[in-house]
Amino acid sequence: MEALETRLKIPDLWQQQAIRALKNGSDAVVDAPTGAGKTYIFELFVEQGLRGKAIYTVPTRALANDKLVEWRARGWNVGICTGDVAENLDAPVVVATLETQKGRFLRGKGPAYLVIDEYQMLADDVRGVNYELITALTPPDTQLLLLSGSVANPEEVASWLRNIGREVELIRTDHRPVPLDEIFFDAIRERVPDSVHGFWPRRIARALMAGMGPILAFAPRRKASESLARALSSAFPTDNPIVLTAEQKRLAGKKLASLLKNRIAFHHSGLNYRQRAGLIEPLAKAGQLRVVVATTGLAAGINFSTRSVIVTDRDYRAGDVYRQVRPDEILQMFGRAGRRGLDEKGYILVAHGKPRLNEAKPLKVKRSNKVEWPALIAVMQGAVENGGNPVQAALNLSGRLFSEQRVSLGLSKLPGAKTCDESPANDAPGPGTATRGARLVIEILTSRGLWERKRSPVKVPLGEMLCHYRGKWKPALATPRPLEFFRFGSMCKWATNDDSARYGRKVPLATIAPQDDDGELVITRWLHRTLRQSNGGNTGNIRRKGWSLENLESNVIPWLTQWSGGTRLRTLLEENGTIMAELDFDRVPVFACLDSEGQALFDPPKRERPVNDHFAFRTAMGRGQESTATTPAEAWVQLGLIDERGRPTRRGIVFSFFNHGEGLAVAAALEDETYDIEELAMDLANIRAGHRFGELDSSSSRLGSICRMTYQGATYRGYLEKGLPTDYGDGATQVLAEVATDPAARARFTRENFRQGDLERAGLEWRSLLLHIIHAPNFDWHRWNALQATAHR
Repeated sequence: MEALETRLKIPDLWQQQAIRALKNGSDAVVDAPTGAGKTYIFELFVEQGLRGKAIYTVPTRALANDKLVEWRARGWNVGICTGDVAENLDAPVVVATLETQKGRFLRGKGPAYLVIDEYQMLADDVRGVNYELITALTPPDTQLLLLSGSVANPEEVASWLRNIGREVELIRTDHRPVPLDEIFFDAIRERVPDSVHGFWPRRIARALMAGMGPILAFAPRRKASESLARALSSAFPTDNPIVLTAEQKRLAGKKLASLLKNRIAFHHSGLNYRQRAGLIEPLAKAGQLRVVVATTGLAAGINFSTRSVIVTDRDYRAGDVYRQVRPDEILQMFGRAGRRGLDEKGYILVAHGKPRLNEAKPLKVKRSNKVEWPALIAVMQGAVENGGNPVQAALNLSGRLFSEQRVSLGLSKLPGAKTCDESPANDAPGPGTATRGARLVIEILTSRGLWERKRSPVKVPLGEMLCHYRGKWKPALATPRPLEFFRFGSMCKWATNDDSARYGRKVPLATIAPQDDDGELVITRWLHRTLRQSNGGNTGNIRRKGWSLENLESNVIPWLTQWSGGTRLRTLLEENGTIMAELDFDRVPVFACLDSEGQALFDPPKRERPVNDHFAFRTAMGRGQESTATTPAEAWVQLGLIDERGRPTRRGIVFSFFNHGEGLAVAAALEDETYDIEELAMDLANIRAGHRFGELDSSSSRLGSICRMTYQGATYRGYLEKGLPTDYGDGATQVLAEVATDPAARARFTRENFRQGDLERAGLEWRSLLLHIIHAPNFDWHRWNALQATAHR
């Protein structure tokens, strides 16, 4: 979501083209760089006179609040709907998060105009299924305006919309009003005072002295962003301090206020909303801050631009895992460089080994193999209520999804289902489509080039596997493919005795302290952090400085090979003052398919083949294991969401009212008649709380225990992890209850990995879930009715 910090006066030709398409009754898919003025299309269209209601959707609550404030300041009548807030919904323009609109689209109702800003969210691992579903369900009389600057294949998205019967115009431009220049720090000649120490402080000081400020720097984690901001503030003189009001000081807190005074800030999700949107972002938009250090994971939620941008690392934390920064994320971050109307150029500041401008690329939007379970089951229940065929209703909807091939639901294989095609209604089955009453089996390509039935996977060392790479079978480690699944370090390769390539990964362990002649080593931050986490978060004797090579070899290497899944050290080497470990993966066991020759194959090519024999679903879930279901329908039967005729059960109906796995938890809890509704309403705070509450939890809530028992600790990707909804955080109810009775308790819970923003967000998510229950459909079950009443109270 981009911020237009100055009002455009005359629309560009591509903007006029988009407005003309909307006025002519067409949908518009707009592809333009960040900062080019995509939002202005909608703004000008509104100011020229809407012919009905418009809903403008954005990816985050923060961006929705930004647009609300901005448009109300212009005198617009604007409402907002973000889950936790629903206000002025009858206004001609409502800014919203897209998921809040799903219910109305499932009922076949839509506004006159639906704007999907940042529609590359179609490819998001978690939220993409909802973006896809709502787009597919958009009624013919609702016009779509899709906006993005980071999609590589907008023509395929436009083609999808045409294939489902919509009239679409694609508008593209690569013109960026403020061009970008990439500058290496080493090329900046300004001399930095000797009093400035540290890798990034010296380089950022050099850029500021060269007139490249203000600067937005992206750091991988919260602690890293705060540490860098403090280091910058300590290094730079306070020659022109900001005078904060008493209210601003109170809002910021002592630590942040001291940084703001020196025109420096950090920006991450641990801050509460008022600190981010009411203090830091307004100062940044007004050009009052020299440097803002933001976390990489929050990049999509930033609504301001600066003259220069730095991306300091290639990985960041997302939830409880570490991810590599994708090229489209780099593109989005670099897109914040250059303020329209203020800067002639934007600068991308680069250090050796860090992300560069040529790495920033748009994302090719494609759907995963997931489908949106709750919505499909809701459509099936709607068909039942109207006397229709639930299986065919789900198949018709799946046929409208954004997919290169038919989405297989497995519904036609239900023993009691009415005969249906797996292809959408009125469409002939495509190649490989199962005949009526048939089931599909998965076949793999064997090492001999034959197709045979896939067997259950087994664990085999990577060094014993083959991988199908560029049309040929090769030793798995002679290709980079298997190592793409290991997200630490960087890929490397070396020659073996027979001169063939062998791939591994190398990780930085330590740097040689330049001021020490004895070769003292300083272990890298990631290694120090991970060692501490492996030690239960206790520092103990784990220090960063004062290591020797012998200590690394005797203490760290054995731990490293175990931590990395059973690798073995190939060699230690020095690269530009950094000690690197090259790791060989030949002994690392991973799941493989065995062919009839006994050869282990890594992720072999697969195909589906129809088999015309009786099909019976497996109904048992493996305790503590991943589901054995191969189709959504089989998973729904295993979870008790539909019966053998494809009719949703009571549990399935409740599940269909929610997103992701939340409904599974609510339904299981309601089925236990002894579970007090008041207690359940409190325990709902755990459902969306996330991983950070785990360390604060003293005991599992009843809700968590019921979920684990009901679903036998099973995992269904995207819905359950070990029997719990994927964002479940046991402990949130306990913490929120204590803070409600004693606000001073907030300070007791604050620690390195848990901040006030986490507490605030848990409360917002709890409120959002309660509001979701209040506005969910009516259902004739006394337990559900009691929960709705309690949620309202």
